[in-house]
Amino acid sequence: MANSTRTKNENSIMESASPLSGRKKAQQSPGSRSRYHVSAPGHCFRKVTLTKPTFCHNCSDFIWGLIGFICEVCNFMCHEKCLKTVRTACSCMAPTLVRIPVAHCFGPAGQKKRFCCVCRKHLEGNTAIRCEVCELHAHSECAAFSCGDCRLCHQDGSQDFDTLHHHWREGNIPSGARCEVCRRTCGSSDVLAGMRCEWCGMTTHAACYVIVPPECGLGRLRSMLLHPACVRICSRNFSKMHCYRISESCQNDLDNLDEVDTQIPATTKESQLATTADSGKQVLKVFDGDDAVKRSHFRLVSIPRITKNEEVVESALRTFYIPDDSLDYELQDNGQQALHSNDILNRNGTPDEKAIFKENVPEAWLLRAKPQDTEVLKVYAGWLTVGVAYISISISKNSTVDSVIKEVLTQLGRQDEDPSSFSLVEVYMGSKQVQRQGLTGQELLLYKLQEIRKISLRQMNQTRFYIVESRKQVVQVNLLLEGLPVQLSKEEYTNLLQEHLAIKSHLVTITHVYGSQGAVVVQISCFSEAERIYMLAKDTSVSNQQLTSLVIPEIMHNKLPKGGSPLLVFVNPKSGGLKGQELLYGFRKLLNPHQVFDMTNGGPLPGLHTFREVPRFRVLVCGGDGTVGWVLGVLEAIRHKLVCPEPPIGIVPLGTGNDLARILRWGAGYSGEDPHHILVSVDEAEEVQMDRWTILLDAQEFTEDGKENGFLEPPKIVQMNNYFGLGIDAELSLDFHHAREEEPGKFNSRCDQPPVVCRFHNKGVYLKAGLQKLSHTRNLHKDLKLQVDKQEVELPSIEGLIFLNIPSWGSGADLWGSEGDSRYGKPRIDDGMLEVVGVTGVVHMGQVQGGMRSGIRLAQGNYMRITVTKPIPVQVDGEPWIQAPGNIIISAAGPKVRMLRKSKHKQKKQPASLKERRSESPSSSDGGH
Repeated sequence: MANSTRTKNENSIMESASPLSGRKKAQQSPGSRSRYHVSAPGHCFRKVTLTKPTFCHNCSDFIWGLIGFICEVCNFMCHEKCLKTVRTACSCMAPTLVRIPVAHCFGPAGQKKRFCCVCRKHLEGNTAIRCEVCELHAHSECAAFSCGDCRLCHQDGSQDFDTLHHHWREGNIPSGARCEVCRRTCGSSDVLAGMRCEWCGMTTHAACYVIVPPECGLGRLRSMLLHPACVRICSRNFSKMHCYRISESCQNDLDNLDEVDTQIPATTKESQLATTADSGKQVLKVFDGDDAVKRSHFRLVSIPRITKNEEVVESALRTFYIPDDSLDYELQDNGQQALHSNDILNRNGTPDEKAIFKENVPEAWLLRAKPQDTEVLKVYAGWLTVGVAYISISISKNSTVDSVIKEVLTQLGRQDEDPSSFSLVEVYMGSKQVQRQGLTGQELLLYKLQEIRKISLRQMNQTRFYIVESRKQVVQVNLLLEGLPVQLSKEEYTNLLQEHLAIKSHLVTITHVYGSQGAVVVQISCFSEAERIYMLAKDTSVSNQQLTSLVIPEIMHNKLPKGGSPLLVFVNPKSGGLKGQELLYGFRKLLNPHQVFDMTNGGPLPGLHTFREVPRFRVLVCGGDGTVGWVLGVLEAIRHKLVCPEPPIGIVPLGTGNDLARILRWGAGYSGEDPHHILVSVDEAEEVQMDRWTILLDAQEFTEDGKENGFLEPPKIVQMNNYFGLGIDAELSLDFHHAREEEPGKFNSRCDQPPVVCRFHNKGVYLKAGLQKLSHTRNLHKDLKLQVDKQEVELPSIEGLIFLNIPSWGSGADLWGSEGDSRYGKPRIDDGMLEVVGVTGVVHMGQVQGGMRSGIRLAQGNYMRITVTKPIPVQVDGEPWIQAPGNIIISAAGPKVRMLRKSKHKQKKQPASLKERRSESPSSSDGGH
């Protein structure tokens, strides 16, 4: 579980385990029968006999012998010798350890072995889920008992901060990880053990992390990480899925995440309830409140067949992860009749004269809190400069919000301030959504607590009360709307939005227009209006084009650390099989999710607009050559609106060809490299320049004698990064394209086969198409004319003409060749020249692919003009089509682009000790704290 604050003042004032109960026994476990108490709060240990190999969750060593100690609440297992050194708090204490409540973004779990952060058991099957932003893994039925303890990745105006603290998460770290304090192994693949900061990646033992200074220096990736204090987003009406632009398609099976036990099939429950006498157990349905009864969501509590009421209540509290005293609770049946403390549950009847509740015990029970005349309420300070975590206030039936505010201010030494300038806020720290509600001044707090408990005891355990300064918050929500007609004026876009979205002009302002992309950014000064526009745009089409709406964060560039260069990451999850999706998840965990963008959700524009005012940044594109070209195209179109118009670009190759990635040393394809190693490689990469080219396709009609006879269609302009081909090369690409359109399932990069198998299948289709072209005649030279730097070039008998910008073609083949030639210079990606090569047919292309020969060198220059007299297949960077007759002009496309080439030397080793890491860490001023 996460634990972000461990100040001495907090530890000294923390008198109870529950957020709202200050009773004497609350710090202990709900199981009063346990004789084994530890310093870590919430645990209820009992001695067990081990029947299979078991590992200790405290030291991660094997437990030799037959005796172990297990927590009846969270299944924490340890040696007897480790009982005194346990520092890991029980799962039921997670709400008390949250520093700033932040909801999780749950999605389906990956394929790697993980352990549940709630019940600590191994995750198996399809019921496992994970947070897309942090390392929280859980069973779907356990997730409701986790709280909102995700990473805080931005400021939202409600609880702003200046200092970034470590955000600790227990377990699911590599087995070879070493503790930064004692340098011994702290990870484990057998149990949930060890602690890891989800910002800097520091790993420690649970007993060692308490001595680590609370401030986080962001670790090895700090120079490329977007500091949370530099990001602002008004997110009150938007879920974290919306704020992080995470696709909601993965949420279809998680809509009922907060529903308890919904994943257990009815037949399974019935078989559990129909417990035989031989088992010596009985199973009860227990609800934790009226809401659970209404939804029919219950927990199954297994107890001995003859059990006292107090023991049943204790078991029910443990099942719902509630660390309160069992004497404050009671069980009621559906008729609201309560069990008394001396009642005994016995389904078999009893011959003696002991008190019996019922001879036939109801299977469904309602766990209720007993009404109290007074309670102790914890009030947390909404500002972070206060030394203590909370103030304990005794409330009675007459205690109002106003009276509690006055008493809290008195205890904080701020009694001279006006109480009316403060307010009390109820915060429900749910795992999926954090809800805030302001309380009125005359509201009775004791009645409020009783009402929350009546609705749900679990909700009460995850609820806090904050005292905050009342100040008017400036609402500023930025939405990016894409899918509009291109090349319109600001006034025309305003009229379109008023027509289709009925925007209110006094609340909505268009701040940025991207006419070439058909997109605008609107700034909205009202939460409800922003939510309305966001949801309505998703169901609106303009000129038969579906609109896309995205919440855009604001990067406060004046708070960025000096000399830093944050990394903007684009990932195409449809590339590379499931590798693209896993990379997207991995980069969100390692970096700030606000700097990681899903290309299928709005393309490159949202990320480039977000970074528009960042003075210096780098870009990492995860995808094939087409994805890289997409990013470069949008960057070229809007570079005049960026403070950093030429950010260097690195590549993670996820496509089939990956020719550009090959010549920049990023490899022929992604083979499962650790995302952290990729980011370190990007940080150490060197900058190089690369030419880009503009291709003007001017289709015209020709007479029989070859003279031009007017335009057939408007001119078309495309950008080229790698190569441009005419003839047999483009024809093969076109056949492959048509085959993929006819049977897209066979070419889907997200198929069940490994990426290597998918690539072999794709190349097999290319081979089949090539074999069908073996009988083609070599007459391409009769259908076109070529000029290079205004000089006519006589073409030999060829079937394909290819213009190369990089020395890699067709998945790594060297078409130009490495032989020296005095007529031409050595090709480079930044020499401002194109190499013109011819191929005689499919056999020649196959020989080039096999490295047996090279193409026919024809010319080298910086201005090309091709005259085509017949329709001909063409392709630009792998995108094919049939080009009508006309003129094709290739020329340099403005300034060169800056690319990142992977360094040849090995990655630098990380610091060997905590002392070295601290000496490396930037000062708070440099880190933007």
